[in-house]
Parts: sequence; C-alpha cells; structure tokens
Amino acid sequence: MTSRTAARRYAKALLDVASTEADVGKVGDELDAFVALVHQQGTLNRVLMNPAVPTPRKRAAVAELTRLARVSPVVAKLLVLLAERDRLVLLKDLAAAYRDMLMERQNVVRAEVTSVSELAAARIEAIKKRLAEVTGKSVSMVTKVDQEILGGMVARVGSTVYDASIATQLRKIRERLTI
Repeated sequence: MTSRTAARRYAKALLDVASTEADVGKVGDELDAFVALVHQQGTLNRVLMNPAVPTPRKRAAVAELTRLARVSPVVAKLLVLLAERDRLVLLKDLAAAYRDMLMERQNVVRAEVTSVSELAAARIEAIKKRLAEVTGKSVSMVTKVDQEILGGMVARVGSTVYDASIATQLRKIRERLTI
C-alpha cells in the first residue's frame, strides 16, 4: 500500500469519526496547524520523522504536544495512533486528503484562475458564479497573475483545465501552420 493510500484511509476514518463526534472544519484546522507546527520546527520534524527514534518517545512527544496545543480528542487520538504505529510521515498527505474529502462532502470544488493582470472583484465573482454553474458545486477560488499567458485566462477546476489564454491560441495556430 502506498503512503498516499494509507493517508487517504486515515483521513477517511478521521472524517467519519469527526462527523459524529466533532466539528469537521475545526478538526481540519487543528490537523493543518499540527502539520504546520511539525514542519516549521526543524528539530521536532527530524525527531518525529526519524525511524531510529523509538516509537514510545514519539508517542510521548505527540501526546504532550497535543495536550499543550489543546487539540480536540479526535485529533489527539489520531496523532497518538500515528505515533504509536510510526506513521507520522503520513501527516502532510493525510491533512491534504482530509481537506479534499471534506470539500467533496460539502460539495465544494477548488479552482485556480490565472490571468495576465489582477482581476477586479466583480470579475472574480462572475467567474466564480460561472464555474459554479458549470460544475454544479460551490467554488473555492484563488487567482494568480502570469504575464506569460499574454492575455485571456486559464482556469483549473479540480483536474480539468479550461485554457482560453492567448499564448495557447497562438501555439495552436503555429502548430496548424507548420503541419
């Protein structure tokens, strides 16, 4: 089993338990905060991810961290379980999988819109509304600026890319003319 598969299984279990025992959004925030803490603290990260460090020490460290951070019991139990099984290396993938599953359950899709310049707020809302109509889901959207697309825009919604950039149109014309 790959680490992503294992992370998805833990994330699904966490989401199922959190749905009945806790606030699923708060659980996701606590998990993200713990992942950020571990990755920001280089020494802590090296200790918790090192297979040479005995599992009981990792478990004790995680238990103390969750107590000090006052995370919910659901998250604390999961983190201690991961430490006991020496699976803390799954944390980053687990948090990402949890967020994806939560968004799926809440019928929300992520979108990334790239344009050549900053978009006005009204334009952003219009794009968001149109993407919601196309996908049939609520849209959580971020925007980026990339001068290399020359004009138009590129929208990534999940794994689908809608490319209406001038750079792509010019590339397609060039390909047709050279054939």
